[in-house]
Amino acid sequence: MSMLQRLDAADALPGAAELRARTYELLRLEPGSAVIDVGCGAGLAVAEMSALGFRAVGVDLSAEMVDEARRRSPDRDFLIGDAYALPVDGGFAGYRADKVFHELAEPDAALAEARRVLAPGGRIVLSGPDWEALVIDSSYPALTREIVRARASTITAPRIARGFRRLLTGNGFREVSVEGVVGFLGGESFLRGLVDVAVRVGAVSLAEGEIWLADQVGDVAVPQFLASGVV
Repeated sequence: MSMLQRLDAADALPGAAELRARTYELLRLEPGSAVIDVGCGAGLAVAEMSALGFRAVGVDLSAEMVDEARRRSPDRDFLIGDAYALPVDGGFAGYRADKVFHELAEPDAALAEARRVLAPGGRIVLSGPDWEALVIDSSYPALTREIVRARASTITAPRIARGFRRLLTGNGFREVSVEGVVGFLGGESFLRGLVDVAVRVGAVSLAEGEIWLADQVGDVAVPQFLASGVV
């Protein structure tokens, strides 16, 4: 499955639309306000925020994603850019980054850039999963722990979402608030992906992985955190 297919699948999960809508609410923007969506992927959030009356700009490091976003929403603004060096001037009323910061090795640098592009009084909203806190019902708890740890080990900052409050306050944002929700992931491809990673990094054997897979009957609960603040 390609990255684009994974993103589309994630956007279609139960509760995903409601979670995106909550990030828009937390921005507390007036109609006509400018907002930047960092790590915009194929541009779904930009399209949705534009439909709400905001002047949304999407930025993504992947040229492939930006091309796809422009194809899907040709009347919207999408730019290739890095979270550490956004290709825009300042003056934005809102900054949104969903499922982005766990991939950043230098989150403080990204937040310094967020502060640069936000106008005084502008709002930031971060959202993302805690990859070390996956909750999985299994008859093999020890194997489950190893599989979850293995998946988290492949992510740059798997625990960053639980630390959004510390991260934002430590970088000068005011009025910081954090809330949590639980999303659910499942399906054969997702579970197989967890096992494939665990086998690849040597956390479990192929035989152990198959035993674990055969026991799975439910979805994986994924704690997700949403944080907002004011510059």
